[in-house]
Amino acid sequence: MITFKNVTKYYPTPNGRHYILRDVDLVLPGDKNIGVFGANGSGKSTLMRLLAGVDHPNKGSIKVAGNVSWPLGLSGYQGSMTGRENAEFICRIYGKDKEEIGEKIEYIKNFSELNDFFEMPLKSYSSGMRSKFSFAVCMAFDFDYYLIDELTAVGDKRFREKCRKTFDAKKGIANFLFVSHNINELKRQCDIGIYIKNGSIHVHDSIDDAIAAYNSM
Repeated sequence: MITFKNVTKYYPTPNGRHYILRDVDLVLPGDKNIGVFGANGSGKSTLMRLLAGVDHPNKGSIKVAGNVSWPLGLSGYQGSMTGRENAEFICRIYGKDKEEIGEKIEYIKNFSELNDFFEMPLKSYSSGMRSKFSFAVCMAFDFDYYLIDELTAVGDKRFREKCRKTFDAKKGIANFLFVSHNINELKRQCDIGIYIKNGSIHVHDSIDDAIAAYNSM
């Protein structure tokens, strides 16, 4: 369950405050996969950062019952460190022991399909390679909520299918919040939808209703 209590988020601009959320109160169910809709600049990625704790409201509070991944597609890594070094660093942050770290590293290397690039600095990666790495690292850990920001289009058709199978396997133990412009993918993956507009979050009890609201925008 995710609870918003009087949440306000804004950014200062030369013309005054630009509000992403304004006095939002709502409860999102803890047993549904959620599609996140909204026009460009409406605040979808900001919402994901707020849920992950990467960013914070200017007012109010957000409480999540369970642990939350970092937002896939928005993750920041150390560019001068190799893929292996970045993965090891994250494993240590999450308190993994030497044996667990070895298992996670092997999973990340194999899933990301980076081959020799896994031993090279991330700053040498293409955007697609970085996305593959980010996806593999996040899927190596178990979270109650996975935050997916425009990542399902990464890689070729075969790699995307592997990503979908991984989502399906995780669905039995976790929930997902998806930001994507791929309507078919959202319809496939999500149960309900939320729509961000003019500082408010509108909850639709079915993904089809959320898609209809988005298409009518």
